[in-house]
Amino acid sequence: MEKTAIIKGMSCSHCAARVEKALNKIDGVEAKVDLENRSAKLVLTKEVSDKTIKEAVEAIDYEVTDILD
Repeated sequence: MEKTAIIKGMSCSHCAARVEKALNKIDGVEAKVDLENRSAKLVLTKEVSDKTIKEAVEAIDYEVTDILD
């Protein structure tokens, strides 16, 4: 399953790398952050809730504004 998370607060490649690292720490998530589009493409290899995704990003002080299927 693939999802796209829209992320607010990223302004540089360091920000994008932090978000990507946080998302990739979630078991079952393979993430690739696109700084230009302020989003992350997520490939889920098992069931992961949107809440889990949001919490991982918010824990490092960024905001998930939407998660698209």
